[in-house]
Amino acid sequence: MTESGKMKWDLSQLVEFDDPGYIEEQLTAWVKAAEEFRAKHHGKIASYNVQQVHDMIEESDRYELQHEGAYLYALRMYDADMNNEVAKKLADKARTTYMFLQQAYAFAPLEMGELLSKNPEIINDSDLSEYKHYLEMIARKIPYMLSEAEEKVIIAKDKNGIRAWSQLQGDWLATRTYEIEIEGETKTLPYGEIIQFYQHPDRDVRRRVHEVVYRDLGKDHILWSAALRSICSNHVQMVKLRKLESPMTQSFLINDVDEETITALMNTIEKNRGVYQDYLRLKAKVLGFKKLGNWDIMAPLNDSPEKKYTWEESQKLVVDAYSEFDEEVGVWMQEMFDKRHIDAEVRNGKRSGAYCETWHSGKSAYILQSFNGITSDVFTQAHELGHAMHAYLGTRAQKPKNYEISYCVAETGSIFGELLITDKLLEQVKTKEEKRALLATVCDEFGGTAFQVSTRLWFETALYEAIEKGKYLDGELISKLWVEARDKMYGDSVEWFDEMQWWWTFKLHFYMPVRRYYNYPYVYAQLFVYAMYRLYKEQGKEFVPKLKALLAAGSSKSPRDLAAEIGFDITKEEFWQKGIDQFKEFVKQFEENQ
Repeated sequence: MTESGKMKWDLSQLVEFDDPGYIEEQLTAWVKAAEEFRAKHHGKIASYNVQQVHDMIEESDRYELQHEGAYLYALRMYDADMNNEVAKKLADKARTTYMFLQQAYAFAPLEMGELLSKNPEIINDSDLSEYKHYLEMIARKIPYMLSEAEEKVIIAKDKNGIRAWSQLQGDWLATRTYEIEIEGETKTLPYGEIIQFYQHPDRDVRRRVHEVVYRDLGKDHILWSAALRSICSNHVQMVKLRKLESPMTQSFLINDVDEETITALMNTIEKNRGVYQDYLRLKAKVLGFKKLGNWDIMAPLNDSPEKKYTWEESQKLVVDAYSEFDEEVGVWMQEMFDKRHIDAEVRNGKRSGAYCETWHSGKSAYILQSFNGITSDVFTQAHELGHAMHAYLGTRAQKPKNYEISYCVAETGSIFGELLITDKLLEQVKTKEEKRALLATVCDEFGGTAFQVSTRLWFETALYEAIEKGKYLDGELISKLWVEARDKMYGDSVEWFDEMQWWWTFKLHFYMPVRRYYNYPYVYAQLFVYAMYRLYKEQGKEFVPKLKALLAAGSSKSPRDLAAEIGFDITKEEFWQKGIDQFKEFVKQFEENQ
């Protein structure tokens, strides 16, 4: 098999028959099973005893395990090739299926809420101990639940509302091409390929690539301001309808966290803005610039070798890094390659970005990324395989209802994987310049995830506040709010060209359905894992079972309880400062290797 062939995933393992007609039949069968579930339980749950509740939960899980493969097949096929007409049809069928499933199951949490309101002691019944936290999360949502009829209308509305906007944004970005001259040759490149030049060693190339991409993004600002205006206005209305305390409350419920924790996290970030700005000034000095341009933030160092990795080299590095952490995990990571569960080929029509999708019934996962062979691609691979490590552990220990993982916890394995590959690469460096370049990559990634992502929370809050004040979110105002949030974080440490005001148009996280305030879980995980990494360095192999237990817990415990088991109190700024301190340690090492 050619290297290109090895870089394409094999989705046929998800289903019994690799045939579009069979996929459609399976999706239809799942809807039928959900309707039968509804007919069996609707109007009865509020009077169920403990055994009936237990049986109902497990029945729902069985349906999911039986049918999830066809659903994953349809959506992943489309992400791999959005220009494929068969894939478009199957993905639309999958999205419609999801809407029907949501509607069919809408009654269950509502009636469970009614039951728990009348009999809260059920939560602590020993016969339901496996699902205790699942029931706790339902109970927490009771004050914000609407009627079944209202919930079903909202589901239908979202299918052709925010979900349609999200699909459009993904389709649009996946099919964009950009014309640019590189090293004397004019090239027309898809988005997934042109972004590799963001880290080109030539500063002029970096700047021109950024200008081309963001200039073209800005041309469609009328479209994307309409999308964001609709999405944010819809959320403001849902906040009022559900009587949520604030636009962030829904995210606390989804992420299984609380305001006290996230306030402590974001206060820590805001108080440490200067730490990040100082690093950016230090990097500018190392690069020989008076100030970084926005096109330099993720730039390689001038004297760093232009290292390129083959697919096999990257695979060996990442698998070895996980194997040295834990032999069992290393075997699973190798399996991801051997079974071709990773799609890394760069091509037009492929969804931008990277992700890892858990395949629960297969106790495995599938990864999508675009691999250009640069160092950041190796880090991306390690990151996504960290999600796969989470999937392998969690699906072996938990049933689906206990694998609805908080987005805060969901990034734990992935960011820890980045630190494992960092350790592996640091072992192999031969010169001071190589070490410094690698440390710069680590500091850049932390800065982008912890600090830059935090600006998105401030930006999103500003959007909701503007709507509440009756302001009209056109492209200019949205850009103004984005720039204000950005400048609050970066101060005067970076020079920005005007086209960067359109940055918000391409970030898919702003358009994702039912994912408002999607971004702060990345900040949470970055600081949490860096604090945990310090513990790993102190304890060595003694720490390994603790991380595996945390990942294996799925959603059976809250993030606060999972942290407490390691000895962390996530409600305190002092804890989050530990993550910042580890970042400062990497910056110190970077400075010492000048």
